[in-house]
Amino acid sequence: MRVEIRGDARAVAHRAAELIAEEARAAVTSRERFLLAVSGGHTPASMLRALVGQDIPWGAVHLFQVDERAAPAGDPDRNLTHLRENLLDCVALPPANLHLMPVEQSDLGAAATDYAATLVEVAGSPALLDLVHLGLGLDGHTASLVPGDPVLDVTDRDVATTGVYSGRPRMTLTYRVLDRARRLLWVVTGAEKASALARLAAGDRSIPAGRVRGIDAVVVADTAAARLVPAVLHNSPPSPPRARSTK
Repeated sequence: MRVEIRGDARAVAHRAAELIAEEARAAVTSRERFLLAVSGGHTPASMLRALVGQDIPWGAVHLFQVDERAAPAGDPDRNLTHLRENLLDCVALPPANLHLMPVEQSDLGAAATDYAATLVEVAGSPALLDLVHLGLGLDGHTASLVPGDPVLDVTDRDVATTGVYSGRPRMTLTYRVLDRARRLLWVVTGAEKASALARLAAGDRSIPAGRVRGIDAVVVADTAAARLVPAVLHNSPPSPPRARSTK
């Protein structure tokens, strides 16, 4: 895991957007498309807005969700609501390349199975994403892999559902598909995240985020969030992306 530190949240957002754009151009050059999954939450909003100004071949991008709350369309709790406001309404992503978690279905478990099938259809079997963006909660959760939920032990599916967390059941990518990704990009800001980020950087498997395989991961964090991370991890060279075939 490599940790890049920037001075504040705005600088983190722009650096994360730069990294995504770099990965997108490289993927399109070598594989003719870029498979990106983005997380929800409040922290990514600035990063999504920064992506609008990047040189990204949107026509060759396929966009997936890492997680989503089970809520009606347009609800402020939906990650999609913020994704549309900050990115989708501003870029030329082909509608067929937007792959949304179908959380409005009455049977959320069946909907998760449907989304896993979409992953296979687009990203191959087993599904291989080029880059997965992840956040980090105060309690050490990432995606919607939350402490104490049975979803943490799901090993036979790429997509699963959770119990109620912060008022909503959720759909989430599981460790199985996260661990396959060519790159993981963690975006972490705020002094309140310092303890959780230090535990993530140390590979602390007692928090959900610490169970994500981190060999091809980069963390972009602001100074406040990274204040407890050992200096030896700061800006260390990245590992090269794994050469795997995709559909």
